[in-house]
Amino acid sequence: MNLRRIAYTVSTGAGTVLLGAAVSLAQAPGGGAPQQPSMPQSQSPSSQSPNSNSSTTQNAGAPTSAQDFSERAFISKAMEGGMAEVQLGQLAQQKSQSNDVKQFAAKMVNDHGQMGDKWLKPVAKQMGINEPSGPSKKDKKEMEKLQGLSGQEFDREYITMMVKDHQKDLKDFQSEAQAAQDPTVKEIADKGSQVIQQHLQIIEQIAKAHNVDVGGKEMSSTR
Repeated sequence: MNLRRIAYTVSTGAGTVLLGAAVSLAQAPGGGAPQQPSMPQSQSPSSQSPNSNSSTTQNAGAPTSAQDFSERAFISKAMEGGMAEVQLGQLAQQKSQSNDVKQFAAKMVNDHGQMGDKWLKPVAKQMGINEPSGPSKKDKKEMEKLQGLSGQEFDREYITMMVKDHQKDLKDFQSEAQAAQDPTVKEIADKGSQVIQQHLQIIEQIAKAHNVDVGGKEMSSTR
């Protein structure tokens, strides 16, 4: 065997040894390329919700205390009142002959509609409160009274109703904002009182323009 053939044989044998060692290393525990870390399992959304309200869960269903009953009654009554404001506003848009009254009526439809859809109905659902089928009997009677009027007589009666209703609603909302313990109900009462106060200021200005006493008594018109 010549030297060149010997060198080739040695080289081939060394390569085989190195390849075998590499294969052994790859098969050994901990050897080879590092494994990709497994993705963590996603947790339940309910356990990760940053804004979960335990009081809302406790309030679902029947009232558990006098305070709970009061807050639920406030939400239900506020929904009834909001429905009445929307329906009265729609009637005023149809029957009023004054631009300022029509503009106010349109604002009632828009604002009270949004308060009901975005604030009151969602929290009522969370608290297990059924939505009212419509306005209260008192509000329905007022609506019937307005339907029998027209012209300036309608405007003056609608203005009188709106002043009185908003004065009462403002007291109710402000009182609930102070007394409510549920943070969601408190926030709704607080924000609602701000909206109602704005409405009251507008309708009082309209009442003066139409010579309607803000206390509810009609004044003789100078027009």
